[in-house]
Amino acid sequence: MASEQYDVIIIGAGAAGLMCAATAAYRGRRVLVLDHAKQAGKKILISGGGRCNFTNMDVEPNNYLCGNPHFVKSALSRYTQWDFLGLIAKYNVAYHERDFGQLFCDDSAKEIVRILMSECQQAGAKVQLRTDIKAIEPGCPGSKPWYQLTTSQGDYECESLVIATGGLSMPKLGATPYGYQIAESFGLSVLPTRAGLVPFTLHDHDKEKYADLSGISLPCRIESKDGTSFSADMLFTHRGLSGPVVLQISNYWLAGEAVSIDLLPSLDIAAELEAQRNNHPNQSVKNTLSQWLPKRFVEALITSKQLPDKPLKQLVHKEFDAIVETISHWQIKPNGTEGYRTAEVTLGGVDTDQLSSKTMEVKTVKGLYFIGEVMDVTGWLGGYNFQWAWASGYACGQSC
Repeated sequence: MASEQYDVIIIGAGAAGLMCAATAAYRGRRVLVLDHAKQAGKKILISGGGRCNFTNMDVEPNNYLCGNPHFVKSALSRYTQWDFLGLIAKYNVAYHERDFGQLFCDDSAKEIVRILMSECQQAGAKVQLRTDIKAIEPGCPGSKPWYQLTTSQGDYECESLVIATGGLSMPKLGATPYGYQIAESFGLSVLPTRAGLVPFTLHDHDKEKYADLSGISLPCRIESKDGTSFSADMLFTHRGLSGPVVLQISNYWLAGEAVSIDLLPSLDIAAELEAQRNNHPNQSVKNTLSQWLPKRFVEALITSKQLPDKPLKQLVHKEFDAIVETISHWQIKPNGTEGYRTAEVTLGGVDTDQLSSKTMEVKTVKGLYFIGEVMDVTGWLGGYNFQWAWASGYACGQSC
């Protein structure tokens, strides 16, 4: 049976793939999107607690980690958060802003998938699910690039092949290393991958110390060894540490390193302690600190001898300074992370030095493109990874 022919075939019906498909189809290209899943946009549907943090009010290139920090600038400048908000407005989807400029659907993440699928339908792009790719063969009839795909649903040919397969995070949603394997089969370099935006696990001895704190949350500032820091809430879990601030710093943390945590970032702890000692000299260290920190956490720090258990008036100079140091720079060395199972993104991936920052095309392989999470671009928590999906998908769709 003859192969079906398309101008563009996109592998992956996620955020980047669907954005690329609609953009290319609106240009008059014949577009086919293939995905092995039963449903398009599965990661979109579960994101943001089911409400999808689809972008951020303040998007800058420095919100992204990439081997080449300049790579993201072109695409982000050509498809901004305001462009996506324009698309949201077209479909009358209600949304709201949370802390740090994060934008969420009022109702459901299904709205975002509905928009993308509607755009594909209006533009004439075909989205075909439950399709496994068995082989990809490059060919070169005439002067144009050409790709032959053998799939579980038949054979297809295209001039432009776009890889939008995402990363390794959340394997239960169908994440696989297939995009990296395609890249390597074309001789491309794939940078080492690891879980990003992911909770920390603790060593057994620390897990024991803080076992009773699961569910306790507190605002803090956390700093990695390279000096990167974030301020937001930290959550104790039965495995270790989570919450927005931990997810943010996990992108910058390397195995074996400790992180430094300011437990009271909005307080001058030295001045406050001094004032309390002058005004309430008989008050215990525990009761003093429990005014500002969860009491169970203070008790855990005392039990593990990280804080003294005595009245303020009995503190010698060295002990006073040690309390200030512990509260301002609490040190903890994670055992690891929860891994891809709960990670929101994948760090590393296809080396962007091999791609055009304007079109996402491979510099050495005509007609082959990589977009979204499969490449070495990772955004902060807060809608930045979706904005990269929209921007890279749009940039590629304008060219492929």
